[in-house]
Amino acid sequence: MMKRLTLLLWVAGLFILGLSSLHAQTGGPFLPSAADNRCRQWVDSVLSGLNVHEKVGQLIVATIPARADKATKKQMRELVKKYKVGGLLFSEGTPEEQAILTNMARKDAKIPVMVTFDGEWGLSMRLKGAPDYPRNAALGCIEDNGLIEEYGREVARQFRELGVHVNFAPDADVNTNPLNPVIHVRSFGENPQRVAEKVVAYSRGLESGGILSVCKHFPGHGDTDVDSHKALPALHYDRARLDSVELYPFKEMVRAGLGGCHGRPSASAGAGPGRGDSFLLVAECGDRVVEG
Repeated sequence: MMKRLTLLLWVAGLFILGLSSLHAQTGGPFLPSAADNRCRQWVDSVLSGLNVHEKVGQLIVATIPARADKATKKQMRELVKKYKVGGLLFSEGTPEEQAILTNMARKDAKIPVMVTFDGEWGLSMRLKGAPDYPRNAALGCIEDNGLIEEYGREVARQFRELGVHVNFAPDADVNTNPLNPVIHVRSFGENPQRVAEKVVAYSRGLESGGILSVCKHFPGHGDTDVDSHKALPALHYDRARLDSVELYPFKEMVRAGLGGCHGRPSASAGAGPGRGDSFLLVAECGDRVVEG
């Protein structure tokens, strides 16, 4: 718990202490390193002043609609003031209303709130009236990965305009099962190497634009015929197959030094049971994907 809480605070500290410099970033990891003394000092000072209730709250990322009505504003104040949540995940609504709620959260929060978004193809995945982009299946046909990186950078620019820090994207699943009920056009394609190239390019675009990327759905959701929102999918393959297909894009993401990966409940024969629906950090995910 302490390890995860500390890194969440490190992310928040990074946005406070040097976010403006991220526009010039062209490569390398986005997460703060052990050498980032300013971020470490800020995290240590904040963590030492929290009680148990506040520490637990910092581990929670609460989902809330991007609707600035009376009921949602009340819910927002309760989440931030009473429960002291560490993050917010905005869902359906409009950009204007999300901006109103984000400003409210910033004003009311004792500790800066981490604002997250699930926008695989940008803001329009959740918000009305936002620029709409092609799905990953179409983008996977683009040969020039530099264009994918520029696309990620533009998505990041729009997210930054709304005060978003984290995007739960891109989808790193390899789409090898035509009966898959939930991935299909969200995947960059059926070739693991090409999928990995697009995942790294889009993630670099996001992170060079100041948005933390979070690849998903570890350990792979492309070759399943079950929606993991409703049941537990399984991958009945040996380790060699998993390493060369399902896990390949995630390994490349880790090698590129990018932000994180998002797990989806699954059972993978040869790789052990899934971790559940959780936010997995590179250090944790990398130990298992690259070396495990």
